[in-house]
Amino acid sequence: MGILAKIFTWWDGATIGTLLWAGRAKGEHVGTDAAGNKYYRQRPKALAANDGSYTSREKRWVIYAGANDASRVPAEWHGWLHGTYDDVPESHLPPAKIWEVDYTPNATGTAAAYRPKGALERGGVRARAVGDYEAWTPGGAE
Repeated sequence: MGILAKIFTWWDGATIGTLLWAGRAKGEHVGTDAAGNKYYRQRPKALAANDGSYTSREKRWVIYAGANDASRVPAEWHGWLHGTYDDVPESHLPPAKIWEVDYTPNATGTAAAYRPKGALERGGVRARAVGDYEAWTPGGAE
């Protein structure tokens, strides 16, 4: 990707601003998932609330390895990003099950998208069902 595309696009990887923010003492790298997405956090500073108490909130974000698609974040990292737990997911993961499958990207809007029988892209014809739909006509049955 050219430098101009990196400056002006946000949908295909992180922008230069995000990379600088993550890399220059603002962000602490906490982990990388199997897809290569990198996860960062910024430790909170004490913030004064209106009632005089102090609150703090940790900022967390992901830099995608490839296209920016939220469906590429695994469930365990999604929980970490949203503050479900404080520790990185490796400490919460159970052993992998034999029936678990690898990640497949969201295919909506692509040629690989699911199209059921009757979809316009497949001809728009479906088999007639028992008790099928009957259109309403005004003044038909009163």
